[in-house]
Amino acid sequence: MSDQRPSTSFEQLAEVSADSPTLIEGLPGHGLVASIAVDLLRDQLDLGHCGNITSEAFPPVVTFDDGLVRDLVRVYGCGHPAVMTLESDMAIPQRAFEPLGRCVIEEVAGEIGRAIFIAGAPAQSEEALGEVSAVATTEAIRDELREADVPIADQRGLVGGVTGALVRQCYQDDVPAALLVVKAHPQLPDPQAAKAVVETALEPLVDFEVDTTPLDEKAEEIQQRMEQIASQYQEQVQQAGDEGGGFRSKGSGMYQ
Repeated sequence: MSDQRPSTSFEQLAEVSADSPTLIEGLPGHGLVASIAVDLLRDQLDLGHCGNITSEAFPPVVTFDDGLVRDLVRVYGCGHPAVMTLESDMAIPQRAFEPLGRCVIEEVAGEIGRAIFIAGAPAQSEEALGEVSAVATTEAIRDELREADVPIADQRGLVGGVTGALVRQCYQDDVPAALLVVKAHPQLPDPQAAKAVVETALEPLVDFEVDTTPLDEKAEEIQQRMEQIASQYQEQVQQAGDEGGGFRSKGSGMYQ
């Protein structure tokens, strides 16, 4: 029987010089929290372009920046500090979740020591904005989270969407990983939630320091730049319906 799965591959452009780097996921999700946070890390840490992930399951579009066309899904890092990032210019369609997760594990994860995933969840009140909780795939990662004073999620729950697919792939293939869930604005891209997850969790967990003031100074500009991605993401959430395109925590509703 022939393999009907979409062809997906990683094109490596530069050698990874860091020893067992941490892969930080920055794919579009609720509030664009992961995308905004990872954009900041790439700029502040001057991460180089390591490679691209291409797939037949990705939409037939082209993205560009600064007058140059670039691949939809990209990997950055390749130096000091020992950090790599996974980024996309638009929301990943549901049909690409599994092939992307498989590619990350089989072709990218061999270079990394652990992975950190970031998920935005709608805040139920203004006071809850920026709250961060964490889930681990191993007891050792849970211990690291506790040592870094990152609050551990104390409820049963469900993680869906592309982030859930990637976390599941890490869990099944024994790649140590942490999932950081941050409460974000219910409708808008949320730079402040991104700032909270960087300061509350990423800096304590990973050996780097970044200046988060640009997220305060350019909040309106960032929101405008992310609106198109947010619109695409919401369309895909609506299309996915109740098929797992979000985050569900017992007693706290559906997180998209």
